Amino acid sequence: MKKKKTLTVSDRFFHICNYTFLGLFTLICFYPFYYLIINSISNNEWSSLGNIRFIPEGIHFENYMQILKLKGLPLAAIVSVARTVIGTASTVLASAFLGFMFTQEKLWMKKFWYRFIVITMYFNAGLIPMFITMKSIGLTNNFWVYILPAVVQPFNIILVKTYIESIPKSLQEAAEMDGANIIQVFLKVILPNCTPILATVAIFSAVGQWNSFQDTLIYITDQKLYSLQYLLYTYINQANSLAQMVKSSGGPINSVVSAATTQTPTSIRMTVSVLVVLPIMFIYPLFQKYFVKGIMLGAVKG
Repeated sequence: MKKKKTLTVSDRFFHICNYTFLGLFTLICFYPFYYLIINSISNNEWSSLGNIRFIPEGIHFENYMQILKLKGLPLAAIVSVARTVIGTASTVLASAFLGFMFTQEKLWMKKFWYRFIVITMYFNAGLIPMFITMKSIGLTNNFWVYILPAVVQPFNIILVKTYIESIPKSLQEAAEMDGANIIQVFLKVILPNCTPILATVAIFSAVGQWNSFQDTLIYITDQKLYSLQYLLYTYINQANSLAQMVKSSGGPINSVVSAATTQTPTSIRMTVSVLVVLPIMFIYPLFQKYFVKGIMLGAVKG
């Protein structure tokens, strides 16, 4: 039976300082989200005056009921979810396949193609040539402008390539001895062993797709294709007029309740921000285990 290690005074002091620092750092990171939430459900007048800092006051959910009635919000949510799901799946698959191919010695001009992709991390044509290109191939006012330009991501390819190089070559060799072709090796040998890095790429891609609004601003004029983040951008810029619009659409008759729930620019900003931020916050816990745990499936054929 192993003896329990006795902590010295210096060890205990280190642990106390370490946990204290990490605890405070966690609170600092969490507080902005908490601040948004408590201000979105508190008395709107008090919130607009900056009186709500730690504890919600005059709790109500009228802000969310009114914001959800704003024109275009449900459709924008569908667009954002669709681009996030399709865009993430496409990026992960492309990153995995290209990362795998760049580890294959049989790939024609492997070094040239790898450097050709990597160099795009440092140089690009610029905004105007990019817009002209997208327009010439028919991607302006097209849903696929959210997906296709983001499929090939050099940084993600480098991550996957580096990870695949750490997988024993004997796994692929064993599969090839059994008659597997390159696609079968990729699908049945490489992909199952790349779960941690693919989960990492999925999170990077999902967060980037969900938070992106500039592509909508540049390439989209059709309101049916607006993303949720772009609506957040416009709502924040038009918070004053939106508050007046929601107020004029009718509200509670009771004057005391109305004073607490009357929409203000601050309540608009806080509520819309919460609606946009919360969904993506649930993505990370689903993939967190893959960041800390490596997975190697299968075995080397003897």
